[in-house]
Amino acid sequence: MISEKMKKLAENNSVIRAMFEEGQQMAREFGAENVYDFSLGNPSVPAPAAVNRAICDILAEEDPLSVHGYMSNVGYEDVRAAVAENLNRRFGTDFSSGNIIMTVGAAGGLNVILKTLLNPGDEVLTFAPYFTEYGNYVMNYDGNLVVVSPDTQTFQPNLKEFAEKITPVTKAVIINNPNNPTGVVYSHETCMELARILREKQREYGTSIYLISDEPYRELAYDGVEVPFLTKYYANTIVGYSWSKSLSLPGERIGYLVIPNECDDYELIYAAAGIATRVSGFVNAPSLLQKAVARCLDEQTDVAAYNRNRETLYNGLKECGFECIKPQGAFYLFVKAPVPDEKEFVQRAKKYHILLVPGSSFACPGYVRIAYCVSHDTIVRSLPHFRALAAEYGLNP
Repeated sequence: MISEKMKKLAENNSVIRAMFEEGQQMAREFGAENVYDFSLGNPSVPAPAAVNRAICDILAEEDPLSVHGYMSNVGYEDVRAAVAENLNRRFGTDFSSGNIIMTVGAAGGLNVILKTLLNPGDEVLTFAPYFTEYGNYVMNYDGNLVVVSPDTQTFQPNLKEFAEKITPVTKAVIINNPNNPTGVVYSHETCMELARILREKQREYGTSIYLISDEPYRELAYDGVEVPFLTKYYANTIVGYSWSKSLSLPGERIGYLVIPNECDDYELIYAAAGIATRVSGFVNAPSLLQKAVARCLDEQTDVAAYNRNRETLYNGLKECGFECIKPQGAFYLFVKAPVPDEKEFVQRAKKYHILLVPGSSFACPGYVRIAYCVSHDTIVRSLPHFRALAAEYGLNP
């Protein structure tokens, strides 16, 4: 028999991935052009040409033994220095290479920092709706995920309940900004109050509580919305980042952690996180990709393409009679299902070859997530099908 921990994970395999696999089967059956798969946040905008050029130039110019060889567990020093300098220029911070750990994407980074921080029984708080894998990541290290219920009016964090749920064994808080699945950006005011509560609770309990900011969608923000950089709000902040979305490199698995000097036990955490990278089996982040992203730190994905999708889909769904807030970032719409059981609505949508993810996968039942990082043509062709689906529930105005 397999381990009990993995047995639970196998039984609760990701709904998102299962939906994606179902979409592949439907595409084979009905033709890809007749399936409207909004299940997976897989970027539809290609990586900037500079990324491909950087990879080719590195392979042509640099010593292959160096390019493909080992380095420090925390990553190449020059790459970490370049990342730190880029952050300092953009956010007015004061990081150095010694504050950066190159990671195997944001997921790898989150697992590294949770492995570093958690003892069995430690609590990690997060705000619903949240990225479903957080629970698995915390369970990997025998921690307990404590979920703060959603504020479905604004989808900003429910800070009153948050303050009530912090305990002496709260070790960390995970936030995701811009948020998956809602597309909401946590405001300056929200972040100020969040930081105030955490400082107050640290004083009350005499403990260190670390704020882990998961930021793979940082560059995907619309209408001039500013995404707060949280190390400037709260000293015990650790940032996890990935180029999966900002450079359309989800399969390359490259990102970083920021561990500021101001963090309690900074030196010990940084050293332990480097070891956690190695003993987790990563050894180090991919060498070629480290070098490539260092040459592309000022490159950007085509945010305008995602914004076009956002406007078309949001306006189209509102015209159909669906309820949803307009996302400020990322590439997701979080839509209220027209019936209490959103899973029934997800099943009904398949009749029109529309694939959606139930909100219960994000601890927020009654809603569905739509990933609009698809071609604009797919969105346009899907709208008559959404309209027919809405008509079944009497939603069409």
